[in-house]
Amino acid sequence: MTFTERSSGILLHITSLPSRYGIGDLGPAAHAFVDYLAASGQGYWQMLPLVPTSPGLDNSPYMGLSAFAGNHLLISPEFLVEDGLISRQLLDGSPQFSEYLVDFAEVASWKEEILATAFRNFSGHDLRPEFEAFVRSSGSSWLDDYTVFMALHEEQKGLPWYDWPKALARRQPAALRAAGRRLAARVDFHKFVQFIFARQWRKLRRAAAGQNVKLIGDIPIYVAPDSADVWSLPSCFQLDKKTMQPTHVAGVPPDYFSATGQRWGNPLFAWRQGQEQEPTRLYQWWCQRLAHQLELVDMVRIDHFRGFEAYWRIPAAEPDAVRGKWVKGPGLEFFRRLEEELGQLPIIAEDLGLITPPVEELRDALGFPGMKVLQFAFDSDETNSYLPHNYPHRHCVVYTGTHDNDTAVGWYLSTRVGPEAKRRLLRYARSQEGNPIHWDFIRIALASVADLVIIPLQDVLGFGSDCRMNVPGTSQGNWRWRVAPRFLDEAVGRQLRAECEFYNRVRREERSAQ
Repeated sequence: MTFTERSSGILLHITSLPSRYGIGDLGPAAHAFVDYLAASGQGYWQMLPLVPTSPGLDNSPYMGLSAFAGNHLLISPEFLVEDGLISRQLLDGSPQFSEYLVDFAEVASWKEEILATAFRNFSGHDLRPEFEAFVRSSGSSWLDDYTVFMALHEEQKGLPWYDWPKALARRQPAALRAAGRRLAARVDFHKFVQFIFARQWRKLRRAAAGQNVKLIGDIPIYVAPDSADVWSLPSCFQLDKKTMQPTHVAGVPPDYFSATGQRWGNPLFAWRQGQEQEPTRLYQWWCQRLAHQLELVDMVRIDHFRGFEAYWRIPAAEPDAVRGKWVKGPGLEFFRRLEEELGQLPIIAEDLGLITPPVEELRDALGFPGMKVLQFAFDSDETNSYLPHNYPHRHCVVYTGTHDNDTAVGWYLSTRVGPEAKRRLLRYARSQEGNPIHWDFIRIALASVADLVIIPLQDVLGFGSDCRMNVPGTSQGNWRWRVAPRFLDEAVGRQLRAECEFYNRVRREERSAQ
């Protein structure tokens, strides 16, 4: 994948958008944010995975219940009103939600009531033909398995699928047929929810295209153990044949973020077993996954790209990631097969952490841009590979920070960051103590040779650590931050646009249109 010109964009997950209803969604605020991006000279909007999340896993978008389905919490109540599925009066009685943090339990309780009302009103609705077409196009690939999985998940009171009755966990045909009859209404409800998500998403994507804003999605390399994907394709994962639970799990060794590494707990792919089949089910699943994502967005960031070259394999019984070991991944041949099916892959490779020459060779052979994170640039000497003067070429994406980092202001104020690193930053930026440090970070990024710059919205706004999205290695309290509407003011947008114009990251025709 190549970028045609210098550009920049903003990292902001949908859940962090302003909304009266407790969580950012695909409604008017998302469309307004597209307009804000365009007015600010931004050509890209990067977001986190859009998948349905699990309360038991802190609602992490990197541990979704499906690699294909959309998160029902992102559905806009306002657009349900526009479609005639619920009344405006129903929204007038919504709870008083916080505008700063997502209370996932409270939001889910209220929104599921709204969606249940919309589903009851869907019988005989004008959208039925469109719904039937959606079911026909998606059912055989992922929708049928996902909706049955969700209906069973509810019936089993939220138990993970491997603790269900054996006939259901093992997907015995007679048990699945009986479940389909017994739970037909709930299966249809979940199909309806996915239809509405897809309909609202297409509307947002059209709006973004109309403003020349490209969407960057995010694909976690792994899926959650309790997911429709592992339940429907257990042979594609490293599972114990008796318990159906992972024998080994994913993670990374000790690094910058954690002295004991990160034990993510995702089941690992059965790459070797899968390669004995032709074509493999695992390959087909990945092909469908990428094709589906590229229907939603213009390009995707693959989280933990290095796992395709070699992955950290942790025995499931281990409490942390220290005793894992590196195991060879599927490598170049895997992606070449995907390219044969899908064509050139518009992928950003998340190549952070312990990156070896073979990982870099794989990334470069595929032509994928890697990531450069400025917060990692100042903790060593002038040879640090994250310093812009050491970028070997333009074909990369530079971030001030990612969803896993502290904010730029939080980084600078943190006692974990030594005084020498802070001095290096100020010298590099030709700045001084007391200047807005987030703009120092932004200007360094914009001035770099990197084709694309992505800035978390928190850094544009100069917010501190209390607005951080995620703290790696922790399992509670993440993914909740939201931006209140008053902070998306025109003055900040004008300043961002001016900086992007100065560093030649706004198209000339867009400059003249302003």
